[in-house]
Amino acid sequence: MLLLSNGFKSSKSHDNEALSKASASGQPILPIFIFDTSLFKKIDLGFPKTDAVRLDFIEQCVANLRKNLKAIGGNLKVMVGNPSEVLPKLVAQYEISTIYTEKEFATEELNLLNDVRAKLPSSCTLDLTWGRTLYHIEDLPWPIAEIPLTSKAFRINAQQQSKIRAPLQTVSKIKVLEISDWGDLPSPKEVGLSVNRNFEATYVEGGETEGLKRLNHYLFETEQLTSYRWTRNRSMGMDYSSKFSPYMALGCLSPRTIYEAVKKYEREIKRNQSTWWLVFEIVWRDYFTFKLMRFQNKVYQTEGYTNKTIDFTNDRTLFKRWCEGKTGIPFVDAHMRQLNATGFMSNRGRVNCSSFLVHDYLMDWTWGAAYFESKLIDYDVGSNWMNWHTQAYQIWYTNPVHQANKYRAQEFIRKWVPELRSLDDTEILIPWECQVNYPKPHKIFKKWTRAINKIKKGEIN
Repeated sequence: MLLLSNGFKSSKSHDNEALSKASASGQPILPIFIFDTSLFKKIDLGFPKTDAVRLDFIEQCVANLRKNLKAIGGNLKVMVGNPSEVLPKLVAQYEISTIYTEKEFATEELNLLNDVRAKLPSSCTLDLTWGRTLYHIEDLPWPIAEIPLTSKAFRINAQQQSKIRAPLQTVSKIKVLEISDWGDLPSPKEVGLSVNRNFEATYVEGGETEGLKRLNHYLFETEQLTSYRWTRNRSMGMDYSSKFSPYMALGCLSPRTIYEAVKKYEREIKRNQSTWWLVFEIVWRDYFTFKLMRFQNKVYQTEGYTNKTIDFTNDRTLFKRWCEGKTGIPFVDAHMRQLNATGFMSNRGRVNCSSFLVHDYLMDWTWGAAYFESKLIDYDVGSNWMNWHTQAYQIWYTNPVHQANKYRAQEFIRKWVPELRSLDDTEILIPWECQVNYPKPHKIFKKWTRAINKIKKGEIN
């Protein structure tokens, strides 16, 4: 008897090595997904480590995984609890000989994996596979301790010295253990969250089926990929960017499957800067994954792995304003309100909201990273924490007033900040100049003067 443990990063039947190995064994499988209650506990900052919007998206992915496994003769057992307690009990109950699951790489996940390993009987083998990145960890030209410090060095050397493996074939048939109770998706209360719904709806629907559908839509149905390089910094609408990140984060869409589709697109439709750029973004995700592996727990500390410091004031009142989208800066507030309502935010929004929190509000960047972890349906430990670290210590300041004008954010602001909808295209970018029922900024910074004057002069993009 074998057990296939699907964590938050392997909710798919395509390009899934753990599922392929378990299926090839010829033995009955017990596929299982455990909702780890520790991931939903409230942290010291006053919000859950994983909030309800992420839970909802995860449940969509799990429900779709169960549906897809049923279609190939299987099912998915759903449980709630601590995996280090749940798994050993299942091993004893069903005399499980092997647990197939994916390797972990971040501190908390590695600690959990070690706890599971320590509690398993010697009769049960833990079979770990690597499955989350475009480049397989075994194909990298460096050991983890020597991962380059710059993305350029990583990208160029990986492209020159490594190869991208082909996706594994989708498993077409599995044999599962016959049990009567496969479990139900938990309610928010069952994992420790408030029963009051605190979001509108997830930005996209979760699951492998929707992920593959999105891939086909963005590339082959609409050919939006051709313009990606020039539209990716927008915030309004669905097709300015791929929206693959939620599906990759939950393991619903394989990076190698995306890469293979892009190569097909280049052969059959068009090869240009956009096709290069999309692959570039996926390689960047790899870079952050492997770099986090190199520095481990330092990544989550205020001083980071670069041991730098900023004189943070950590005013909790200002932090609350930022979290709620009530800073008085429309470009920031619109993106934060979108995040709270849908669990998603554009790349441009993330850059501006993080820069504003760290360099204008002088908040500890780890507070912002923790809030994004709580809310983002495409939360990825490497991408989230490494991007925040980069924004705090390694790249230049981003002016949210200038950026709102540069990227023509008026309609996006009107959508998410309804109290400003009556303002014209000039007023809505600098609403503190008007009489309107909207929070006044904590401070109008001198460094914004040029951008403000440009807007006042009617130099609207």
